[in-house]
Amino acid sequence: MGIRTVIAVTGLAFAATISLASAQEVTLRAVTSFAEGTQFSKNFERFIEKVNKDGKGIIQINYIGGPRAMPPFEVGNAVRTGVVDMANVTGAFYTNLMPEADGFKLVSKPMSEQRKNGTWEYLNQLHNQKLNAQYLARQFHNVPFHIYLNKKIDKMDLTGMKIRVTPVYRDIVQALGGTPINTPPGEVYTALERGVVDGYGWPISGIFDLGWDKATKFRVNPGFYGAEVNVLVNLDKWKSLNDAQRKVLNDAALWLESLDAENVAINKSEDERQVKAGIQVLDFGPQVSQDFLKKANDVAWQSVIAKSPETGKKLRELAGN
Repeated sequence: MGIRTVIAVTGLAFAATISLASAQEVTLRAVTSFAEGTQFSKNFERFIEKVNKDGKGIIQINYIGGPRAMPPFEVGNAVRTGVVDMANVTGAFYTNLMPEADGFKLVSKPMSEQRKNGTWEYLNQLHNQKLNAQYLARQFHNVPFHIYLNKKIDKMDLTGMKIRVTPVYRDIVQALGGTPINTPPGEVYTALERGVVDGYGWPISGIFDLGWDKATKFRVNPGFYGAEVNVLVNLDKWKSLNDAQRKVLNDAALWLESLDAENVAINKSEDERQVKAGIQVLDFGPQVSQDFLKKANDVAWQSVIAKSPETGKKLRELAGN
């Protein structure tokens, strides 16, 4: 065999190897239901960077973006139908497809425990059956919600007030006499400016990312429920992946959940920043706080169980509250 033939054969073999590697690498299309670069997208973006680094030649993620690419309340269905392969989305945005997702805010145990006590497995089964999705990860353990207002109240009563909600807060806002107004996050600032709403529900962190601090005067204590933002993968796509590709995603998912250790410091920093920005904290004392938390939990579980009796009761059993 002449030298030219050897070079040609070697070149063909190399090209075939590259082609095979390229064919084996899978790229997933991903969206987030929150604005890019904001508090509830940042860790997902870190997750994408990790997957793309660790999964080079195996699996990659093409990050399409946030609400500018897809309205938040359409993300769950986009995962279900395979319009996107992966999403960073709260259960509150897909209760139309999975009513019991409204109960996720009440499951407050850390993910390390949920993966051991059967909670993750049960929630994954629900996502498989109802959303055609793999429940890959849950983020933001220990991040409470609050009611924020631009009008002062002197007791735990929202009578006569219009409050922007998602399914997370709707029941407790109504229980406190308020009128719930359902809007995606991108419309909240304008609604506050125009007086369409008098306040809104949101976690302790993230209002500065969205500029809402400029239209917020008060924050009601105590914090209640728990934020949850899930990473979902279309189930058909998940089943099509090989073991190596799934391992990259599962390893990155556990790493993503470990970032929850940062939340206590972030909560403290956000609290201090809100005070410095002139947002006054309204606290009506320990007994009122205790009564409020009990009412918030009771109305939320009643709503979840009324919509999904069997799965709602199972979720409450797993949550232990």
